[in-house]
Amino acid sequence: MAASRTFAGLLAATAVGVYLLVIAGATAAITDAVATCTTWPLCRGPVSLSEPELLIARGHRLTAAIVGVLALVTVGLGLRTDASRRVKATLVAGLALYPLQIALGAFVATSGAAGQLPGAHLAVGMAIFGAFVLALAWHLEAETGGDEEEPVTDLSPAPMPEENDERPVSAASLSARERVVATVSAYFRLMKPRLMWLLCLVAAAGMALATGATGTDLTVRTVLLTLGGGVLSIGASGTFNHVLERDIDKRMDRTSDRPIATHQIPVRNAMAFGLVLSATSLWLFWQVNLLAAALGLAAILFYSVIYTLVLKPNTVQNTVIGGAAGALPALIGWVAVAGTVGLPGIVLATVIFLWTPAHFYNLALAYKDDYEQGGFPMMPVVRGETTTRKHIVYYLGATLVASGVLAALTSLGWLYALTSVAFGAVFLWTVVRLHREQTEAAAFRAFHASNTYLGLLLVAIVVDALAI
Repeated sequence: MAASRTFAGLLAATAVGVYLLVIAGATAAITDAVATCTTWPLCRGPVSLSEPELLIARGHRLTAAIVGVLALVTVGLGLRTDASRRVKATLVAGLALYPLQIALGAFVATSGAAGQLPGAHLAVGMAIFGAFVLALAWHLEAETGGDEEEPVTDLSPAPMPEENDERPVSAASLSARERVVATVSAYFRLMKPRLMWLLCLVAAAGMALATGATGTDLTVRTVLLTLGGGVLSIGASGTFNHVLERDIDKRMDRTSDRPIATHQIPVRNAMAFGLVLSATSLWLFWQVNLLAAALGLAAILFYSVIYTLVLKPNTVQNTVIGGAAGALPALIGWVAVAGTVGLPGIVLATVIFLWTPAHFYNLALAYKDDYEQGGFPMMPVVRGETTTRKHIVYYLGATLVASGVLAALTSLGWLYALTSVAFGAVFLWTVVRLHREQTEAAAFRAFHASNTYLGLLLVAIVVDALAI
């Protein structure tokens, strides 16, 4: 067991090391660094702070050597453990690609080759990273699977609790001011405000990327209209979700105190509120451009109808497919500035789409029993907790790969690169701990780490993109 844990730790460290090389090579800064060092394996000339590009090139090659040794040690240990055949085969495949990666890097550096070779160098690096992530996911699954509960096959929702038409606090006992505050607070809760800050940050990152890529001026008017429309569209989607799930909310502990479930707000009033938010949101987006308004409408309809009514109650892939709702603000932000959909905006949306399962599956683990009560086919309920934890590693790895692609397609700098590596490593560490501890606290830790990772990554995108 000790050897297996040591191996898992080395495997995670190796994956992070390879990702560091990938994201560093993908940033614009490394391109200039390659031009300053055209010899291999060492760079000629003294190390000096007056030539930071040369220092970066030396550091990149030194890191590659260290990670190569770490990979060799990890694979050697893995072959000596009782790891499964597929884990060992994947490790050997990843290690076998490492000399090819080095050869491509050496050729690019010494020949000054452009064209497809730098892209091939990056692609091989991502393949190596993917191999180590797959091996880690499979090893953790085997190591920590244990004797978990059998997946649930009967998803009949729990019986409806007895109706209680009284408000949580009797309205008669409140003063006029307190009644107003309570009502405003209830309507505010309908809008799911905890989702707003992150999704608005996604839209802001989309706007910043488009500004840096197209050279278009980012005006205060565009920012206010786009973020204002985003806040209201999120509020409308949340309100419709509350209305449509009001009966299920009563069955679940974490949602039983929602305003409609507790009759603080009548269904008719909530629907009217949601329609007003939707109309105002679309009007604000319309002031930006027609495509932004169309995407805003798509986001509201997708979350309120497709996700809430179709996906969430009927398929175990609800979280995966539903990630499109959270990805649309990235496209809205890009379109608000550029006027058309662009590849960097699509890749940013892909990062959000892939991040969503890695993020939300942690919450699904923490609230597994509650989702079972509601009759929702969430991954931990239908496929089991071990499979869910494995899929978190899958989607985390895919998120990091997509983040590397974004770095390669744009001129984002070292703040973005370091943020992705550092907080991606923290996220991965919490996920490894989740496999080991298998507790609600560990699931919440990984959930909060995922929020921190994406939030800081988006801030780094805004800062780097606007600094170009």
